[in-house]
Amino acid sequence: MLTPQLSLVTPSPAEHVSFTDADAAVAYLEELYTNATGFLIGAFNGLVSGAQQPARFRAFYPEIRFETSRYDQIDSRLSYGHVAEPGVYATTVTRPDLFRHYLRQQIALLMQSHGMPVSIGPSSTPIPLHFAMAGRGDVQLPENGDLALSLRDVFDVPDLATTNDDIVNGERTVNDDGSRPLAPFSAQRVDYSLARLAHYTATAPEHFQNHILFTNYQFYVDEFEAFARAQLRDPDSGYTAFVAPGDAVITDSEAPVPALSRVPQMPAYHLKRARGAGITLVNIGVGPSNAKTATDHIAVLRPHAWLMVGHCAGLRNSQALGDFVLAHAYLREDNVLDADLPVWVPIPALAEIQIALQDAVAQVTQLEGYALKQIMRTGTVATIDNRNWELRDQSGPVQRLSQSRAIALDMESATIAANGFRFRVPYGTLLCVSDKPLHGELKLPGMASSFYKTQVARHLQIGIRAMELLRDMPMEKIHSRKLRSFSETAFL
Repeated sequence: MLTPQLSLVTPSPAEHVSFTDADAAVAYLEELYTNATGFLIGAFNGLVSGAQQPARFRAFYPEIRFETSRYDQIDSRLSYGHVAEPGVYATTVTRPDLFRHYLRQQIALLMQSHGMPVSIGPSSTPIPLHFAMAGRGDVQLPENGDLALSLRDVFDVPDLATTNDDIVNGERTVNDDGSRPLAPFSAQRVDYSLARLAHYTATAPEHFQNHILFTNYQFYVDEFEAFARAQLRDPDSGYTAFVAPGDAVITDSEAPVPALSRVPQMPAYHLKRARGAGITLVNIGVGPSNAKTATDHIAVLRPHAWLMVGHCAGLRNSQALGDFVLAHAYLREDNVLDADLPVWVPIPALAEIQIALQDAVAQVTQLEGYALKQIMRTGTVATIDNRNWELRDQSGPVQRLSQSRAIALDMESATIAANGFRFRVPYGTLLCVSDKPLHGELKLPGMASSFYKTQVARHLQIGIRAMELLRDMPMEKIHSRKLRSFSETAFL
């Protein structure tokens, strides 16, 4: 017997409205999104309580549309904020409350570049119930966790067929309706990552800052917490709160960090500042898979920069434990991004990031010139997906490392840099030599010298200082044109 088809129920239709004011445009995006998600939550709560008759409930993401018929003269120094040629451009939008500042900036710059309004209205893309419910406290769950009806029969659910990276990978230049992408991620792709971020890091996306440090060692977390508490004690620091996993918001420098019953896979810690200008530290652990996972999801937040500050194997006998390595090229043998970014694609060093890191090393160590060269080298960093690469036949790996002129090897840096390049997020790497396996110095307990311990303590301070230097740069200078392809989305 066939199941009768449920009638489709949607919110009252909303109009597309043209705007020449970015604040008003974002306010309308928020109104549309709030109404749409409120409709879905209300329908769900009604079904759970028995007050609502079964039906097919559907609401839609809001969208931004922009149309121009001209080839406009734009500021060629900007890598974003304009479209390349005449046409219709569109993107769906989620969580406009979370992305308010970003959306206001991007919409204002687009209108300024072309002298044309944007149109805001509902899209044709349904909002999955799971994403509408994320992070909300007004959801009424059934007592036993079961519903009489299957959710996918009553609501739209996440569609992985349309949740992908085809825009940032350059594989989609035209949307299904004939418009061109206006932003690098669709609303469903953003919602997917927001949910994953909360799961992996045990902190809400709202806490992430625009400057991201990645590390592979717990010691850096301890140092970051100590630094954060010192900043909270200083009323002139500009930092307002320290957030630990579990969304523990600490404003009192002496307040303890609550213990979690379950440690997240990649815990994140946030030293907050107004408008997201603070610093987030993510302990991604070991391996390129974790590095890809973290950056895949953080990328939707459109951070201004991310840096890797972790440990590495020094490949030159002239290096000492505790020496720093500033990557200016990457040898990719991590394999996790090969399908998204072929290995023949070069990953360039970004001058603004390199200068900030080098200046930060000089400022923190108070060394310069030849003395600075004694503890820091620039060169190629190799990233491999085999943590025990030393146990393989040495003729192959060592020969390739020598031919590449690599000076250090780790399991995360090239992945983070490559994903930064793919997602147009400025990236860099400063590593600390923790062992020299090719020269008989394996990573063993108790072998660290006092110099090494001192350098590791300085290492995080250097990463923080580099982020502070980048924070003081204009956005248009940090977001390099090197990261943009021939035909780019207008939104950063």
